[in-house]
Amino acid sequence: MLKLYNTLTRKKEDFKPIKPGEAGLYCCGPTVYNYAHIGNLRSYIFEDILRRVLEFNSFDVNQVMNITDVGHLASDADEGEDKLMKALVREGKKPSVEAMKELARMYEDAFKKDIKMLNIAEPSVWCRATEHISDMIELIKRIDKNGYAYKTTGGLVFDTSKFKHYAELGKLKLEELKAGARIALDEEKKNPSDFALWITNQPNHLMQWESPFGKGFPGWHIECSAMSIKYLGEQFDIHCGGIDHIPVHHTNEIAQSEAATGKHPWVNYWLHGEFLIMEKGKMSKSSGEFLTLQVLMEKGYEPLVYRYFCLGAHYRQQLTFSFEALEAAKNAYEKLKARVIELKQKGEKGGVDDVGYLSRFTEAVNDDLNTPKALALMWDMLKDEDVGNKFSLLLEFDRVLGLGINEMKKKALEVPEEVTYLMAHRKDARKKKDWKLADEIRDKIKAKGFLVLDTPEGQKVEAA
Repeated sequence: MLKLYNTLTRKKEDFKPIKPGEAGLYCCGPTVYNYAHIGNLRSYIFEDILRRVLEFNSFDVNQVMNITDVGHLASDADEGEDKLMKALVREGKKPSVEAMKELARMYEDAFKKDIKMLNIAEPSVWCRATEHISDMIELIKRIDKNGYAYKTTGGLVFDTSKFKHYAELGKLKLEELKAGARIALDEEKKNPSDFALWITNQPNHLMQWESPFGKGFPGWHIECSAMSIKYLGEQFDIHCGGIDHIPVHHTNEIAQSEAATGKHPWVNYWLHGEFLIMEKGKMSKSSGEFLTLQVLMEKGYEPLVYRYFCLGAHYRQQLTFSFEALEAAKNAYEKLKARVIELKQKGEKGGVDDVGYLSRFTEAVNDDLNTPKALALMWDMLKDEDVGNKFSLLLEFDRVLGLGINEMKKKALEVPEEVTYLMAHRKDARKKKDWKLADEIRDKIKAKGFLVLDTPEGQKVEAA
């Protein structure tokens, strides 16, 4: 039985889907105003493992992920400038709707390239916020009709005092909540926790739409509610994100979604990934100092080395990043690759006695996605002399781990032009039966880091 830690109840629970054999999964996607940093990517690796484990358990998964290309203000509450507007200034681009869209698509494409290199499966549905404005307006109309909204000069605001379950997900103490701490200071708000559904007080904002609440644009939170409901229904199984989404974004999503639909609970399981931290603390784009996957690649690390690094910690544990730790992951990954290549060359020894490794692996990943234990079992299996079907088992494990086991192969040997020249010269010497010269050339080639093998098919070269 698959068990998942539910943030809503703060305990592990058996996963019981709404529809037998199916799983509806919504993952908060990127706000495309900059490149994803490796802390962001850790969250998407965790969500990919979740999807793979669900599929490993024979669930048909409908995974939906949004692309936020409008409405996400500088803070996660209703404060500051739109992040994409700020990105235009940062990039030195002349403000226009087209420039904003162009920038969003560039960072969206970069994100999709990153997840592909990390062997993260694309969701069943990608949904851009700007393409679902009508869905958001309709959902806001339902919220307003049900008596959960009020108007201010800034737009339409959700009244959190009307929603009795508001504090549940974040275990919030609303009586201690002060304006200016978790949320923006706004004297027109009835409660410090109230949040914007539709924003109308930013005349300089480039992207605006007509609505019954005035010309403006959606609040960030309503976007995920509208798109998840559109593609997964008014109640669905799992909602994911980072732990920073718990007290504001996901809390607000629950409030507005249940206020609109009257369904409680709106989502049955809430899963949240912990931070990747540096020695200085949480990695953040707002500081302007963050590491991207491209930076790791430029330093000589394959993307799947970073994936392996992330799998070494449970998704609910903070993971401290350092290049020393990444180097250790690289060594382990290269060791795994060498073992896989060796198994491919030798072939299976025969027999299918896996000594229970597959069942123990399944038990590990079904225990709230315990990838550290799963990796340890993989290594134990590779060392076990009683296992005759190691490669077959690795392929089964890799359905969850996603380390590219089946694609692992030796890198093509790059032979310098000078060594190629010496090989040709040696071949000519051997034809003339000048064995002394042939041996001298062999030594020169060896000094350059290559070995010459004389085979029935002729000379071959390999790394020394």
